[in-house]
Amino acid sequence: MDLFSLPRLGVVVPPENPTAEPEFNHLLGAGMNVYTSRFPVTPGVGLRAMLETYNEVLPALLGSFGALRLDATVVACSASHYLLEPAGDRAFCDALSERVGAPVQSSTQAILAACEALGVTRLTLVSPYEPWLTETSRAFWERAGLTVDGVVLVPAEEAAGPGGTAHFDPYGVTTGVILRRIRERELPAGTALLFTGTGMGTLAALTELARTGPDRTLLTSNLASAWWARRLVGGAGQADHPLLRRLEDAGV
Repeated sequence: MDLFSLPRLGVVVPPENPTAEPEFNHLLGAGMNVYTSRFPVTPGVGLRAMLETYNEVLPALLGSFGALRLDATVVACSASHYLLEPAGDRAFCDALSERVGAPVQSSTQAILAACEALGVTRLTLVSPYEPWLTETSRAFWERAGLTVDGVVLVPAEEAAGPGGTAHFDPYGVTTGVILRRIRERELPAGTALLFTGTGMGTLAALTELARTGPDRTLLTSNLASAWWARRLVGGAGQADHPLLRRLEDAGV
């Protein structure tokens, strides 16, 4: 196999995100080459201002790939695109695609595309976000026409005692907390689980959930984005990773 003849996927990620590139590489395997660029560090600003900055600089940031020919690009930051709402997010991605001359997709739009292909209309969100951002996420999916059956919050650190405050940080969530929080809930039949955010590591948890609940649709920001990329430019043959293969088989 000629390594450099493979489809090329660009991925744009937040600077501290430790998860996106490893998960994309595991999911896509040897079928696609992944190239990354990172949003700028924004010291001293709050979370919302940081996310707004990401949207402001994204058009110019896509230019940091220079003359590298990319077949498609994924913006692997769900939270910044929740601020745009579904119609604004779609229009933004369309404008970016026209600007760079190749498809640009947000992880949020990739999830919506996967939901449409799979016939998913109901979601239970698994969220590592602060409460305000979790509610922004819920509103995004509801405005997109999906029913949100409920939310499973997965903090990085749980509250220590009555009245304690949980600490939310997608990069610090463990597989054990994800599985325990989900197993504590009685999930409605027919609801898909959506693990929102590209920075929360999910592959180990999803592998276990796929084993114990083979009929439930499992979606994450990175999994849906890898699915979209393969569907667009690199879908020849069966997917290497079982979670991606499971998703693709469900959409046949």
